[in-house]
Amino acid sequence: MSDTPANAPVQAPRKNFFQTLELDTRLLGMIGAFVVLAIAFDLLTGGRFLTPRNVFNLTIQTVSVAIMATGMVFVIVTRNIDLSVGALLATTSAVMAMMQTWILPDLLGMGLGNPLIAPIAIVVGLFVGGLIGAFQGYLVGYLTIPAFIVTLGGFLVWRNTAWYMTNGQTIGPLDPNFQVFGGTNGTLGATWSWVLAALAVGFALYGIWAARRNKQAHEFDVKPLWAEFVIAAIVSGTILGFVAMLNAYEIPTRRLARLFEARGEVMPEGYTEAYGLPISVLVLVIVAIGMTVIAQRTRFGRYIFATGGNPEAAALSGINTRALTVKVFALMGALTALSAVVASARLGNHTNDIGTLDELRVIAAAVIGGTALSGGFGTIRGAILGALIMQSLQSGMAMVGVDAPLQNIVVGAVLVFAVWIDIIYRKRTEG
Repeated sequence: MSDTPANAPVQAPRKNFFQTLELDTRLLGMIGAFVVLAIAFDLLTGGRFLTPRNVFNLTIQTVSVAIMATGMVFVIVTRNIDLSVGALLATTSAVMAMMQTWILPDLLGMGLGNPLIAPIAIVVGLFVGGLIGAFQGYLVGYLTIPAFIVTLGGFLVWRNTAWYMTNGQTIGPLDPNFQVFGGTNGTLGATWSWVLAALAVGFALYGIWAARRNKQAHEFDVKPLWAEFVIAAIVSGTILGFVAMLNAYEIPTRRLARLFEARGEVMPEGYTEAYGLPISVLVLVIVAIGMTVIAQRTRFGRYIFATGGNPEAAALSGINTRALTVKVFALMGALTALSAVVASARLGNHTNDIGTLDELRVIAAAVIGGTALSGGFGTIRGAILGALIMQSLQSGMAMVGVDAPLQNIVVGAVLVFAVWIDIIYRKRTEG
């Protein structure tokens, strides 16, 4: 018999450090994998992987896939798939390139260098991407054709549509105002990067404080104050460290000299200037915040996850799952067009092979980030981190000297491994 009185209070099990911080174990695992990956490649490349220059290039290379991965989360959560994003990226890129180099300057007489060319081209590209996405969503939602078949057909249709639009030719150079979304041609500089970092830290700290106050107002348990300070320090350190790394990458002297010459000035001796935060990364941050708000704070987001969790119950509760499917695919199409802006701006022109295999990278990023292929679960931050891991893996292998075919073999193996880990994780947490 037990000596413990029947009416004795039951003590809660003692929590370890990570449980007290209430950190997502899956997210911690992904961050740990990324850190191990980065350190390993840095050692294999003789310290070249974690240099400011490579970190800068890694971020701008990640943006295009990461933007699409945020939309793919919603698609997969609703138990669908989109295999056409790489081809659709090519089509929208071709549309925007033709708008900038032919339609607006020649047919409409706006003239090269007109400041309205880039905004109009981007708006048209987003509209075309959203329209094509909505059309595919209509085929899936209202005609009940499986998304795999619809988007597999789209994979063939839109890739070759882009080819016929441009006759397989490279279109460029693109408008200078458009190219600011590509990376080195558009950055905030050191000062504005620090200003943005300070604002980001302020918003993050306010969010932590507001969440704690909200829990207390509803009489929920809250973390100890020391745990809140640890979380705040980690978040602030990550933001400031990332910006410091980007600000450490200086513009080459020859490029600076050309910039001064273009303004009719002479560069002062010993003058240096940092690139700072790329505008394309800022676009990704805005998309990430917007998609997170949609997922967590809007009716549309709640309907997406409810439909993915149980489509039949969602339909019976009054959710128009068919219209929801159209909206999700339209959003995916618009985000793909936005990715086309970043990808083509980074290249400075539209090429026939732009976006090739991006559909696989985007799906892999979402799945590695924890989005369940069975539907009902996924996070925006996980998808972005998954895209970063994928790009780091490919970039690191390229720097080490691994051939492209072997790189694809490794990426495919990592994707299968990630799904296997996801299955084991769900069995343990749900069992």
